[in-house]
Amino acid sequence: MTPEPPLRADAQRNRERILAAARELFRERGTAVALDDIARRAGVGAGTLYRRFPDRDALIRQVMVDGFDICLSAVRAAHQELEDPAGALERLFRRVVEQRERLVLPLIGGPVVHDPRVQELQHAIRDGVEEILAAGRAAGVVRSDVTSEDLITAAAMACRPMPHLPAEVSAALAVRHVAVYLHGLRPEGAAPLPAVAPSPEAIGRHVAMHQRDSEEAPR
Repeated sequence: MTPEPPLRADAQRNRERILAAARELFRERGTAVALDDIARRAGVGAGTLYRRFPDRDALIRQVMVDGFDICLSAVRAAHQELEDPAGALERLFRRVVEQRERLVLPLIGGPVVHDPRVQELQHAIRDGVEEILAAGRAAGVVRSDVTSEDLITAAAMACRPMPHLPAEVSAALAVRHVAVYLHGLRPEGAAPLPAVAPSPEAIGRHVAMHQRDSEEAPR
């Protein structure tokens, strides 16, 4: 497949404005928000939006891909710091929390996207987090019963937008929650976790079933 030519500077700026507006409005109103409202928030014409993103699914997909790209970059940076696994985990969480405004989907419960690139990124993130955990276990600084799904879910909860709070208050709470969670990863004196961790496949099945039921429900 021939790669697409790079966008002109003005076209790239418009694309970034559309994505920023989509993230804001998805957070405020959900992914069913009118595309014309996104174009207005971005300060571009509807035609400009549709040239870049021909339909809602294309826009949702790109917002998701951008978010997962950010997460994967944070995981890869943590891999460069594995001589200190506990520190690598802390910096991984902090990098993700610092970028939480760009991680709108799927944090707000966006639709399931059956897209090869999205699934590829999800698997790469999960595998990368598991490798960091393995290094932490080998160094004796991470409890043995924590899974990659535990970490990914905890990061999603810390990043999830808090309603009715100023951004700086929400940020301060997220940092505190991360600190509490990281302390709980230590093996010293840790009580066993209360249940068997659900597998990524089981989680995916439940999410997909909920999505299907929502789509089939009468309106």
